[in-house]
Amino acid sequence: MLGLRILVVEDEGMIAMALEESIVQMGHVVCAIAGTEAEAVAAAYRTHPDLMIVDGRLRIGSGIAAMQKILTRRYIPHIYVSGDSLVAEDIDPRSVVLRKPFSDDELVAAISRALDVPTVHTASGDDPERQPDDTI
Repeated sequence: MLGLRILVVEDEGMIAMALEESIVQMGHVVCAIAGTEAEAVAAAYRTHPDLMIVDGRLRIGSGIAAMQKILTRRYIPHIYVSGDSLVAEDIDPRSVVLRKPFSDDELVAAISRALDVPTVHTASGDDPERQPDDTI
């Protein structure tokens, strides 16, 4: 699991910096940080991350809407982080949800769960039938 390229979508600067620090200490690389829905979509298309950590609620746009757009092109393992419950939201069933605040150990576990989703690729690289074992 070392050396993942991770895109962070977070509109709170201090939280984005703290996430980046934790991710780097885990041995991963933050390939980009985006603060809006549009920036998240553009960064995902540009950087082709291995994993995304996405704030579900952004000041400008929605992290959930950004992921929905991204997932139409290809599947990227992702973790939603939010201080709010995302239960009522229409999120991909393969998503992992991590409630803020969380520890580094909880983030490590969430990354493992996100990457552990069985992968079956279609011609487009995405499999809408793929179901996770331990995600919300």
